Amino acid sequence: MNPENTHKNKKYNVVIHGASSFTGKIILEYFLENYPPNERLKWAISGRNYDKLDASLKKIIGDKSLDNEIPIIIADSKDRASLDELTMSTDVILSTVGPYAKYGSELVSACAKNGTDYCDLAGESQWIQKMINKNQQIAEQTGARIIHACGFDSIPFDIGVFALQKHAIEKLGAPLKKITTLVRAMRGGASGGTIASILNIIDETKNNRDMARSVSDPYALNPPDKKTGPDKRDEKTYKYHSQLKTWVAPFIMAGINTRIVRRSNALLEYMYGDNFSYTEFTDCGKNTKGRLRAILITSSLGLFFLFSSFRTTKKHIVQRFLPKPGEGPDRKNRINGFFKLKVYGEAESSGQLSMTITGDQDPGYGSTSKMISETALCLAVDKINISGGFWTPASALGEKLLKRLEENAGLKFKVDESL
Repeated sequence: MNPENTHKNKKYNVVIHGASSFTGKIILEYFLENYPPNERLKWAISGRNYDKLDASLKKIIGDKSLDNEIPIIIADSKDRASLDELTMSTDVILSTVGPYAKYGSELVSACAKNGTDYCDLAGESQWIQKMINKNQQIAEQTGARIIHACGFDSIPFDIGVFALQKHAIEKLGAPLKKITTLVRAMRGGASGGTIASILNIIDETKNNRDMARSVSDPYALNPPDKKTGPDKRDEKTYKYHSQLKTWVAPFIMAGINTRIVRRSNALLEYMYGDNFSYTEFTDCGKNTKGRLRAILITSSLGLFFLFSSFRTTKKHIVQRFLPKPGEGPDRKNRINGFFKLKVYGEAESSGQLSMTITGDQDPGYGSTSKMISETALCLAVDKINISGGFWTPASALGEKLLKRLEENAGLKFKVDESL
């Protein structure tokens, strides 16, 4: 289907689904502050509980007056009829209702069926693969453009690699053969939604060998005919990175980010090269302090996964001490948060490039909410020349989303000098 024909005068441009959730409220506040509804941009909020949605809206608006009322739509993840009605009313659905493997499948299917664009915060690779397998052909037929992983996992990483590769092609005449992203620094509360998603992945894969094998496959999210490449399974221990001269530890979100980046490359017809390699780590620093920090992070991650694998320890330790869905940092801590990534690239013949990526709020909530909001708006109002199907942020929105992130969402992508 011609992408220009997918938006046919629907009632709304965007509907924020799950607007009374913790993240949904932050997104709602972002829309109200930066994109109040008007004749050119019509948006609404949705969820299963009218009173909660209405209370969230009134709390944020306070005494302020709006030129246009914000409609509230009732739709339940278990009520397909309500989801069909919801998706037929709007160009784009922005969904915050996770864990998505538990609550998101019917909504994605409804979007695919009704030709509605969709974006979410899913970091559950096994569920994303399931959605692609089930709905790809339908989305291609209806023109629905569906994009998962539109928060901190995986937009900065996916768009960062895309931007650095574009620069490499322009400067060096060829893409970089290998890229490594180091998470240099982060400040902000742990995301209860991300933790819930990880726990759900552990539960689903514990007694399902096929799913466990799929989750560990570095090319699991690639199209069926493009599932090969040089990368192996994710790193599970610390090490000294001799090329970057620093101690590194596994990064907990590498499992989804790396697969999104590899899928982007495949969907971009191997713009990064058919032998492109991509990895991610937490940068722990140099010398003895760096080594000790790498050991501590690796050990902590190991204990988290171990305790999460058993019902008793998960209930009494993991779920007791870590934030639950709907919990997160207050406004002050979100605004005072930040993140910094360093992206290193090696060229095939000679030459190296690097990029610094920064975000001006905490990654799990403040920055994530701005990222997915700009993704939804990019789908809704920008001219995106792609057809229906399952895409990634970079393969679908590329430079247009990069521009939105820098102009509106507080992200900076700065290409550095050679190493």
